[in-house]
Amino acid sequence: MTCLLIDRGEATQAENLLQDKYPFVPIIRERRSYTPRKMTRLFKRDGFIDRYRGQKLVHPAALRLISHYLPRSFPFHNHGKMDECHIAFWELLPTIDHIVPIARGGNNSVDNLVCCSMLSNSIKANWLLQELEWELWPPGDLSDWDGMFDWFLNHVKSHPELLSMKYIKNWYYAGIKVSYN
Repeated sequence: MTCLLIDRGEATQAENLLQDKYPFVPIIRERRSYTPRKMTRLFKRDGFIDRYRGQKLVHPAALRLISHYLPRSFPFHNHGKMDECHIAFWELLPTIDHIVPIARGGNNSVDNLVCCSMLSNSIKANWLLQELEWELWPPGDLSDWDGMFDWFLNHVKSHPELLSMKYIKNWYYAGIKVSYN
């Protein structure tokens, strides 16, 4: 229809139609820095579930520890390369997503952030929930599932040599701080 309006010389109507159906919202760049502590707080708030699909997720460092012990059966790749990384990282690793994407006018407030899997985050991209016909699941119950958070903290406490791994160390101390706040 937009092209038809352009052909008719009705550029204003074409622009109005385009803005109505596919509005352009310029992205205002905000620094999005999520420390392990901020992420842990959000993952615990949401009960380590994918708020878009309701699937249980696993604490990032717990997955990395499994990969550390079983690298051939459970390989990890820093950039998630699917031919070098176990698919479980895409399905089970929690990430942070904006319910209303920044590109669609959303903000970085904690109320606009949810825990979801890397897979769900990739599928959702810059779509709004209603456009995908998705609903936001309620947070999970940490007494039912804690994303192997306690296992991770207890395992590292029992094996302090793991603290020589920077990734594990950062998540461990973040977890300790979140647990006692």
